[in-house]
Amino acid sequence: MAVPKRKTSKARRDKRRNAHWKLAAPNLVACPKCGALRLPHRACRQCGTYNARVVVASSDAE
Repeated sequence: MAVPKRKTSKARRDKRRNAHWKLAAPNLVACPKCGALRLPHRACRQCGTYNARVVVASSDAE
């Protein structure tokens, strides 16, 4: 079996381990009523609707 020739330093080891920690962009969907981008399974911030019902009273509501 292959044996390492030298000890891997903690910094080098941790750099390799942490190379895959990335932030993912949020998945946005269009609101069916107003077309604004919103997070899935959440009420729309523009029109205040969720699942074809007004759930948040907003000042911009039509």
